[in-house]
Parts: sequence; structure tokens; C-alpha cells
Amino acid sequence: MDPIRVPEADLESIEASVRKLLDQSAEQARQLDSLAAAPDPIPMPFAGFTMPGLPGMPAPVLPPEPKPILELDGEERENELDSLTDWVEDFLMPVYGAEITTSAPWCEEWQDHLDVVAWLHALWMAYQQHKDPEAGPSGMFVWHRDFLTHAMAATRAAGGPLSACQTDPDRPAHRLLRGPGRSTRPATTAADETEHAFEAAS
Repeated sequence: MDPIRVPEADLESIEASVRKLLDQSAEQARQLDSLAAAPDPIPMPFAGFTMPGLPGMPAPVLPPEPKPILELDGEERENELDSLTDWVEDFLMPVYGAEITTSAPWCEEWQDHLDVVAWLHALWMAYQQHKDPEAGPSGMFVWHRDFLTHAMAATRAAGGPLSACQTDPDRPAHRLLRGPGRSTRPATTAADETEHAFEAAS
């Protein structure tokens, strides 16, 4: 093939384009090297407002785990009982209390019945859990089915803890039933138990 002769003016234009492409390539190489290098630490002017859970940040403070009310003491227990009373008297009984009868007694001093307090507190904690949006659309149905019906039946049963209290709404009454006493089994020492076990084996 015969060689191609490029005019002088065109040759200068081609050389200028090549130089420009080489310069752009070198600039891109410098940018890539800069991006590949480790970034400098960025100062945090608002460190007190950083998001929890990031590396190097303090762990978020979680609320205390809920405890059964009978495990609380002193002022903590009184405050919890006050909140429970508000829920029982403002929501639970007006909505689900039904009529007071001999088969469904009630007591205006239910806070003195420790077993009733324990039942209603557990019911209240379950209510708070199941009304939370994280429980999903069926959360309250689960609370009605698995908690409300059983707790109300247990606390207001005809032979339950309130059976000696109010059975007529026009005649308030309150009486604590006597619970079982302590065991009458005589105290024995470890030596006595070992001796009885040896005699039984022989």
C-alpha cells in the first residue's frame, strides 16, 4: 500500500488532539490515585448529636426491663400501682367490667388482693405490648383472645379471690380470704434425712 501523506496543517491538529488526550488521561490517573488513598478523618463538630450504633459511639441507653409488680418495692411499687389503678378504673372496668353479680364479683378495694393485683398488672403489661404498632394489625385480637378473657375469668370467678367481696353493686363489700398456712412438716436436719434414707435402703 502506498503511504498516506497528511497535510502539514492537519498533522499539527492531530498532534494537538493527542497531547490533549494524554493530558486528560494523566489527570484521570491522578484523580484515581487520590480516591484510592485513605481519606483524612473528618472532624465531628456535633459529636453529642451522633446517631447511636455507629462504631466508636456510646451504646444507646435502653429502658429498664418491665418487672412483675409484686417484685417491686417502696415508691417504685406505689407508682406502678397508681398507674395500674388508672388503667383499671378508666379503661378496663368501664369497657370490660360487665355487671357485678354472684358469678362475677368485684371489689372496690381490689388493690388489697395481691393475687388480683398480680393478674391485672400482667394483663396491663400484655395490653401495652399488643397495642404497640410492632405487634401488627392482629395484636389487639391476640390480647383479647389470649389474655383478657382468661385474666377476667380468673379474677372474677365465683370461687375466685373476690368471691367474699362485692356481689351486688348496691352493697360494697371487701374481705380478704384466708390463704393456706405454712407447712406443718417438722424441721429435720441433714443428718436425720441421711439416717432415714439409709434405713429405707436397708
